Amino acid sequence: MDLSKSKKGTAAVWAGEGDLNTKGAATSPIVNSVAFSYHDLDEWHDVSTGKASGFIYSRNTNPTVAVLEEKIRVLESAEAATAFSTGMAAISNTLFTFLTAGKRVVSIKDTYGGASKLFLDFLPHYDINVKLCDTTDHEQIESEIAKGCDLVYLETPTNPTLKVVDIKRLSAAAKKAGAIVAVDNTFATPINQNPLQLGADLVIHSATKFLCGHSDAMGGLVAGKKELVQKVFHFREINGASLQADPAYMIARGMKTLELRIERQNASALKIASYLKGHRKVKDVFYPGLETHTGYDIAKQQMRGFGGIMSFALDGSYDLVKKFLTNLKLVHLAASLGSVSTLAGPPRTTSHVELTEEQRKLLGIPESLIRYSVGIENVDDLLQDLDEALGLL
Repeated sequence: MDLSKSKKGTAAVWAGEGDLNTKGAATSPIVNSVAFSYHDLDEWHDVSTGKASGFIYSRNTNPTVAVLEEKIRVLESAEAATAFSTGMAAISNTLFTFLTAGKRVVSIKDTYGGASKLFLDFLPHYDINVKLCDTTDHEQIESEIAKGCDLVYLETPTNPTLKVVDIKRLSAAAKKAGAIVAVDNTFATPINQNPLQLGADLVIHSATKFLCGHSDAMGGLVAGKKELVQKVFHFREINGASLQADPAYMIARGMKTLELRIERQNASALKIASYLKGHRKVKDVFYPGLETHTGYDIAKQQMRGFGGIMSFALDGSYDLVKKFLTNLKLVHLAASLGSVSTLAGPPRTTSHVELTEEQRKLLGIPESLIRYSVGIENVDDLLQDLDEALGLL
């Protein structure tokens, strides 16, 4: 079924479905088989060598996983896609596919804590040159790209400070330098933003978050140009960070309601961010949908919606953060995001738990910061919950 011209909500439901159904099943099945047998050895060899379509071994490819990969391929308008066991597997496999000793990567200081750990500790260990730039200083980033690099790695909006990076501008700079551009699109989702259409070569998702949407399955996805995705796939199939059929099914099922969830979370987050912005006990609010946000103009150009994530800093110490969070009722204090239920927590226990307090400080993440992932609850109830918790401070 050609869904290339379909709306996002339709593609999320139908992409990948149908071809693998057995006896008219309306839902693609969970195929837990490790291996796939062939009576014809020539056909088996053709499938094994990629000359014919099919499945050989689930570490490489799997029918249920293929449904999920097709969904993200269509939603991101990509040529190909491949899946991973976690979001960090998608990030690390992408980086290690294209970066070897002596190569150079240019990125930003504001990336997810796991990615930051790779840039700060792991990649330098393998003699890979890493340059982290001030996230909103596009001139500095362009200057570093122009000096020569092999990969430009971006994340926008960033986790957890919601800074916005101009994908189109930096992709153009990367093209001049002959560099590959990879963008983490987890916060925005393909409903709100499509980096490939803005010039990026690869787009990465922690499928555990908004794509799954129910905090009950882990996975990662990479989509983009076929030639590049095939290289990442080959690294992954040998590296072994494969996604299994059961979580692939759960993520694909969650994606069928992706547009509905994101539209509600977009609206609720903007309303909550506006409320927090005017509260006397809140020092700063970081949400790209606010016109006062430094990246609002860029976000408005490259995003269709501003997402369900925000962060805000209380006017006080970390002790005040602890008191506030424990006073909330309609929230899970947990290290994840993008769920149907609201989730919240400070970076020291969520996005940047891997880093030291000093490292978080260097990245501009205050200890008084709270990341708040808006669920699909009624927004009036969430506002009342926040108001009551702030009133107790």
